[in-house]
Amino acid sequence: MAIWIVLGVMLFVLLLLVLYVVAVYNGLVHLRNSIDRDWSNIDVLLKQRFDELPKLIKVCEGYMQHERQTLEAVIKARSMVGNARSDEQQMAAQNALTDTLRSLFMVVERYPELKADASFRQLQSRITEIENQIADRRELFNDTVNIYNIRIEQFPDVLVARLFNFIRRDLWKIDPAHRADVAITFNQGG
Repeated sequence: MAIWIVLGVMLFVLLLLVLYVVAVYNGLVHLRNSIDRDWSNIDVLLKQRFDELPKLIKVCEGYMQHERQTLEAVIKARSMVGNARSDEQQMAAQNALTDTLRSLFMVVERYPELKADASFRQLQSRITEIENQIADRRELFNDTVNIYNIRIEQFPDVLVARLFNFIRRDLWKIDPAHRADVAITFNQGG
């Protein structure tokens, strides 16, 4: 009779352990998929911004004949985004594009007739709105990645994470050079 009680207790403890492993595993899977979803949501906004840029450049070209360098920087940054393959390359390219857009909008301040153009104002407003949404989504992405990374490193979750090969994910980081003020030069001539 005592052996049955011991066996019952051991079986109960084993069942609790299995349930715990399943709960931790499911939580980590949920976080991993949330990270992928958050990245995908950022990607949708980045695609929208990518699609709006040719329209913005076209509107600006007629007014900004002396600012070819700024427009070319935006075009180059857009091309980098299109050619990025890894998540790290994508992040770097998107950060560069954000910086060139910021430069473009600063240069536009010197062109009142461009600022008065309805098409430009609409595109600038749309891109600014997308930029704000991207910033919000990046923050959500980083929050989710941070929670995931903490979970896979905390004991006892680390045991389940290692058993099922959950790996650390990278936060969305900005190149320190992108934190500096944008230098704007005005070229005279084309």
